[in-house]
Amino acid sequence: MRSRPRWCTLADVTEHLVRWTRELARLVVPVSCPGCGRPDETVCAPCAEPLSRAPRRVEADAPRLDRLDGVPPLPVWALVAYTGHVRHLVVAWKDRGRTDLDRLLAGSLRRAAAHVGPAVGSCVGSPVGAPAGTGAAPEVLVVPAPSSAAARRARGREPVQVLARAVARGLGDAGIRARPARVLGRRGRVRDQVGLGSRARGRNQAASVVVRRRALARCAPEGRPVCLLVDDVLTTGATLAAAERALEGAGCDVVGGLVVAATPPPDARSARGPTSPAQRCTGPGEGG
Repeated sequence: MRSRPRWCTLADVTEHLVRWTRELARLVVPVSCPGCGRPDETVCAPCAEPLSRAPRRVEADAPRLDRLDGVPPLPVWALVAYTGHVRHLVVAWKDRGRTDLDRLLAGSLRRAAAHVGPAVGSCVGSPVGAPAGTGAAPEVLVVPAPSSAAARRARGREPVQVLARAVARGLGDAGIRARPARVLGRRGRVRDQVGLGSRARGRNQAASVVVRRRALARCAPEGRPVCLLVDDVLTTGATLAAAERALEGAGCDVVGGLVVAATPPPDARSARGPTSPAQRCTGPGEGG
């Protein structure tokens, strides 16, 4: 029996045109390091070096992660501060079609996921160092922060999904059963977050993040799903807070978040120190 042809929508055509245009542009325009502009290098060693560091806890500096209900904020790890050359690199990867940076960023988050694996494993009851797939601990769903339809069309893809796949592999390296799970979506029109303050970001995200119930049921058909959120940048925490609320409302346990970079607070309040992970689950605290 012959299968019915799949008709392309206007969004499909637009997505393919954006991708082809960017690939053609890379053949014509010389490649340079997006961090410092050094020619003929995908990314130079000094700009890539910060992404090789161990992740650290950053939720104390993200005001929108404060739940105001007595529950400690969601533990979130970041590799580096979202400043200087790192900022240029992430923007180029996410919004300027530099898909050639996928390997660098995915590899960095895979290593970071292996580093935080013991903390995540303690939340789900997985023995540290045990081979992946052993024991009765539930599988962790690695959930990428959702993009709006407009952002997907403009970028031709959802780059955070690349990170989610890498994080799932990194947790597997640490002996944690994990799989990427695209179970969040956007509802309605969402403004671009760039330039918005903390309160505006919170309002912008509050009701826009929704759970794809069918996708969630396919990924976790039994029991209470355990989720780890993934995003590229943590600014005020509005996106991760909205994702946490949506997943909890769907019956999930959200154990933390992992991002490439975090925007430092304007008044450098990082001296306060991170919330102890023991308040959310047992495990090691801030990375080295």
